[in-house]
Parts: sequence; structure tokens; C-alpha cells
Amino acid sequence: MVKKVAIVGAGVSGLTSIKCCLEEGLEPTCFEQSDDIGGLWRFTDYVEDGRPSMYRSMVSNSSKEMSAFTDFPCPENFPAFLSHHQLLEYLRMYTKHFDLQKYIQLKTKVISIKKCPDFSNTGQWEVVIEANGKQSSTMFDAVMVCVGYLTEPSLPLKSYPGFEK
Repeated sequence: MVKKVAIVGAGVSGLTSIKCCLEEGLEPTCFEQSDDIGGLWRFTDYVEDGRPSMYRSMVSNSSKEMSAFTDFPCPENFPAFLSHHQLLEYLRMYTKHFDLQKYIQLKTKVISIKKCPDFSNTGQWEVVIEANGKQSSTMFDAVMVCVGYLTEPSLPLKSYPGFEK
């Protein structure tokens, strides 16, 4: 029986996780709370709660040769250091090339992930999602959390003397 894998997030890590699951004969389902892939690299002028942001002129600090996927090189016509727009375009090209989109459920928020009551026997997880205002749950054999570390702000303001005055 094919093992079902839940993947949370369709940024760089989520996309590569989908591809790796497919290569291993697994059945991935990726849940992305926003309306597009790309994670951090999907720039918007609007602040969205629970979504990391960047500035308009953001450029990657890693060259395209160092950042590219080993099995999918960056286009030759792309500059050495990619803007957020170019990096997102590269991720879209990767997604299309490996036909990953059909495994991604956009506008789907993961509400909870819990071990099933019989986890010690089955190793399964219950994943509760919300899409179109309705919640549902599905059992998975494995879960990969690929949301990155930038979704929640880290503001150590209390550690700065005099900040509260």
C-alpha cells in the first residue's frame, strides 16, 4: 500500500519535498494556506497575518549557481543574483517541469496535526485542514512541516533596556 504524506507549505522546502516523495513512490498532498506557491519569495505589498514578508527590492544573497536545484538549473538568461520575482518564476518553472501543482491544495490551512489514537500500531497522523470555510480531517502515514521559520515574527524587544519607557 502506498504511504500517504502530508506536506505543510508550498515554498522551496515544500516543493522539493513533494518531488522527493514522488521519487520514493509515496503519495504526497501539500497544503498551502495562501493562493500561490513560493512561500517567502512570493512578494506582496500587503501584510498578511502569519505570512512572512520581504521588501520590494529584495535580491537573494546566494548566487543562482549555489541556489539552483541540482536537477533543474537556473535559466542562463537569469542574472547571477535573483530578485524575489525571478526566484518565484524559477520555482514556478520547477513546479511545472516536475508536474507538482496537482499535489498542492492552495488556500488550505492546516488547523492541527495529531497522532491518531492507534499511532503505536499504525504510525498514522490526523491532519485537520480548513478550505472554503469548511474543516475536514485526513489520515496520513507521515507529515513534513515545510513552513520555514519566518512565519512568526521574533521581536526580542523586552531584552532591550529602556524599550518600555
